[in-house]
Amino acid sequence: MERNTVIGENKQNGHLPSTYDAAMEALSSLITSKRRGDKSAINSKYSKLDRMMMYIKILGLEEPVEGLKIIHVAGTKGKGSTCTFCEAILRECGFKTGLFTSPHLIDVRERFRLDGSDISEEKFLHYFWECWSQLKENVRDDLPMPPLFQFLTVLAFKIFASEKVDVAIIEVGLGGTRDSTNVIKDPVVCGVSPLGMDHMETLGDTLEQIASHKAGIFKHRVPAFTVPQLSEAMDVLKGRARDISVPLEVVAPLNRSKLKGKELSLSGEHQFTNAGLAVALCKSWLRRTGNWEKLFQHAGLEDNLPDAFLRGLSSARLSGRAEIVLDPSTESSDAAEVRENTKGDLVYYLDGAHSPESMEACARWFASAVKEEGPHKSFDQVSSNGHVKQGENKKVTKNILLFNCMDVRDPQTLLPTLVDTCALSGTYFAKAIFVPSLSTYSKVTSATSAIPFEIPSKDLTWQFNLQRVWEKIINGKDALCENSDMKIPESSPPQRLINEDVSNCSPSDGEFSCSAVVSSLPTTINWLRDYAKENPSFRIQVLVTGSLHLVGDVLKLLRR
Repeated sequence: MERNTVIGENKQNGHLPSTYDAAMEALSSLITSKRRGDKSAINSKYSKLDRMMMYIKILGLEEPVEGLKIIHVAGTKGKGSTCTFCEAILRECGFKTGLFTSPHLIDVRERFRLDGSDISEEKFLHYFWECWSQLKENVRDDLPMPPLFQFLTVLAFKIFASEKVDVAIIEVGLGGTRDSTNVIKDPVVCGVSPLGMDHMETLGDTLEQIASHKAGIFKHRVPAFTVPQLSEAMDVLKGRARDISVPLEVVAPLNRSKLKGKELSLSGEHQFTNAGLAVALCKSWLRRTGNWEKLFQHAGLEDNLPDAFLRGLSSARLSGRAEIVLDPSTESSDAAEVRENTKGDLVYYLDGAHSPESMEACARWFASAVKEEGPHKSFDQVSSNGHVKQGENKKVTKNILLFNCMDVRDPQTLLPTLVDTCALSGTYFAKAIFVPSLSTYSKVTSATSAIPFEIPSKDLTWQFNLQRVWEKIINGKDALCENSDMKIPESSPPQRLINEDVSNCSPSDGEFSCSAVVSSLPTTINWLRDYAKENPSFRIQVLVTGSLHLVGDVLKLLRR
């Protein structure tokens, strides 16, 4: 009652918008490193996990956190999808769910889901300022305010404990052993999704080192599940499990026949691996909490999945992963107008892949998705889960890559993986555009934050480097001429970019015609929209990948 009164008073006084902006500013002040990979500037005699326990104690959350019935999931790729499947399954089973994932794409509230929906702005502000005030009152020289992810983690615990969720599904942020979420002492069950080479500046540059960090979430005698892994990773997981008496089970990908004709709501063949892990985690959680017998003991399931599991697997949603979005500016309310080819198609295929393994999965998904649509046909409808319904209009299709990645990534691995995997399925890119993301590592923004069309004096050296890697892949090692190191980016993609045939892509006069570096993402989106409208016989298929920041920025622009 008291919380609702506070929220009501703020609403009547018209303080919510400015209070939310103030919350974003406050969160931004907790960012202690300017770029990913930098070491935190926090100097303290306490370790990160020691500080986390002190923050939890300040907020009075020790017992509430211990009372949460938690599913804890680590991994390199697929852990967010696995957590999302778990949440949807257990919600369909009738439980009140809390889901904590990272990062967010558009608004920080995406990280905290209650019963399948992002936490409301009112509830977020109430819990945010309550935690902020209590921690601010207790800071001292050896215990400063927590860095951003640590604050968001204790905020998640506060929200889920206060909202009295039946189950809290917690995704590890980075690694496992020293991750802020690893203050969880007694989860109901743990999971490790597929492992690969990522965050090597923090976790180490071998698969064994990375697996050791991930296995750090295992707890004595608490059941754990993983998926088939490379032997270097599996040996480490099994060794750690053996050392602390953890019953570790390896789960096969979900058999499609188990779905009884339904489709997984998250698109891509790799999602069957994540779905299989989620099913195992949910069954274990239900059995260990005494709920399996209550719900399903008389269901006569044998090897079949309960209907609630099927509903969850076919309805889970996770934005920016294998997501297809038809640009709203090219949609028509008049179906006849579309049938007459008076408007071009512009479709975005969005996937935040940023590791070699996830890029390979992204490429397989994209090649399959555009092939499902059929040669030179447009959509009557593009569903949000990535499953495409075919239309009848013949179109000239152009696949465009819209790409950026952080400079701690290796584009000489990511881009060839993308190109080669797509080529195996006969899918090729006509052109590529390299553009900086709008969001920055140093500022937390919301869905209503202003979008700058131009970023003054933005250093585009990295984007030119990406372009050179791309041109070398497309044209061969001898294709780069001395003058190809262009210093002035395009303010918008040149008209020739899509019009020129891919066979004319060799550099001439120091210019690349198969790719462009563009200084403004909003300008690029507007240019693509204009081009689609002016060329109704074209279907422009844009794969946006390499960075979840870029994917989030594109989604934010498309929703404006």
